[in-house]
Amino acid sequence: MYKDKKTVVGKKQTLRALLRDEAETVFLAKDADLHVTKEIADVCKEKNIELIYYDSMKELGKSVGIGVNAAAAAVLK
Repeated sequence: MYKDKKTVVGKKQTLRALLRDEAETVFLAKDADLHVTKEIADVCKEKNIELIYYDSMKELGKSVGIGVNAAAAAVLK
């Protein structure tokens, strides 16, 4: 991901960063439940935040350096 930037992982932290205008880029896993990702995707569209999809939660979790699956993550400004 973005090695020199601070990141947050998980639905709650990602959504919080978006609502506080702290998110620069958001990542969502395509295989995550829609009820988890829809609100985040909607806020990204509303605030014109770059949204990148990963094929799986496993791939996203690995990308952000955690050993578990992740549905959402964000790079902070």
